[in-house]
This record gives sequence, C-alpha cells and structure tokens, in this order.
Amino acid sequence: MRLIVGLGNPGIEYAWTPHNLGFLVVDALAEDAGIRVTRPEAKSLVGIGRIAGEEAMLAKPHTMMNLSGLAMRELVGRAGCEPSDVIVICDDIALPWGMLRIRERGTAGGHNGLKSVIGALGTMEFVRVRLGVKPEEMRGDLKEYVLRQIRHDEEDVVAGEIEQGAEAVKAILAEGTQNAMNRFNRRVSPQAGEETQD
Repeated sequence: MRLIVGLGNPGIEYAWTPHNLGFLVVDALAEDAGIRVTRPEAKSLVGIGRIAGEEAMLAKPHTMMNLSGLAMRELVGRAGCEPSDVIVICDDIALPWGMLRIRERGTAGGHNGLKSVIGALGTMEFVRVRLGVKPEEMRGDLKEYVLRQIRHDEEDVVAGEIEQGAEAVKAILAEGTQNAMNRFNRRVSPQAGEETQD
C-alpha cells in the first residue's frame, strides 16, 4: 500500500492558507477517487481506496504542522509500508507560486513539517511533492505569511497548483517517481516567464 500524506494544520482558521496546500491536494485526490478521508486514526484523518490503480491510504495529520512526524510514524505502521512507499505533499517557500517539484529524497529545506517527518522516520528517503508559495517580495514575518488567508487574487493560481499536485501524485503512482519528475519538474516560472528545470 502507498501512503500519501498531505501536511497542514487542522482547524478552520488554517484551512485556506498557503501552509495547508498539502491538505488541499489530499482533498482533491480524495474527491477524484471517491475516498472519504474522515476516519480518525494515527493522530490523523485517513481514508483508503485506489488511486491510479494502486491501493493507497490518504492521510491528513492532525498534530499541527511542526509535529507531523508523530502522526507519520504511526501512519507508516498502520499502512504496513516502508518510508520509500510514502509520498508527502507540502508547501515550499523557496518555490514561486505555480511551481511544483517532485523529489525522491532530500533535506527538510527549512520546512518544519518535513523536519518532523524526517526525524520520525529516521530517513530522508521518501518522495515529496513540493508546491510553491514564495511571494514576489517578502514583507514581514515568514510564519505570518504562510499562515495568512489565501488572497482573492491568488485563488486561480492556487486552484491550478492543487490540480497539478494531485496529477503529480497520480503520475508517481502510475508511472514511477522518475517519470513523474521528468513531466512535472519542468514548469514556467510566473516571475521569470521562462521554462526552468532543476
């Protein structure tokens, strides 16, 4: 079974914030696959079904973002999978809005949710789908920025990013991580207007 975990913060006040893009992508995957992510289990809300032909557990940890690892450790046990079977979806302040990056492994990159997951799993060897939320110009506190409400003028790009995030997860399941990276790690930067790849 594949374990697909969106990172975010529980609570209505955080539901529509940049830091909750992981939750929003899980919601999109669940709706598309007809999976109800409503069962309380492993400090999370979970649902099981088939996505892109693979049996998968969708999960939204309800520990608060910085403690996501507490749920992750239990989720891996419940799913009976290895860390290499895990896909983590989260926001990334280093990528501009509208950009997406798939990685097979790597550091937390300053993301406290990923830091907690890495600490809990004891490895950086798990797939992550990172969704850009970097502003054109950073003003004020970073924490306040990622926890603020998504603005009306950002809604279209957010909707597109959620859709792309869900499609990227399905591609990982159907085609493998490397093929999905080749497809999705090549996107036009809204700022530069140029195609980029890393």
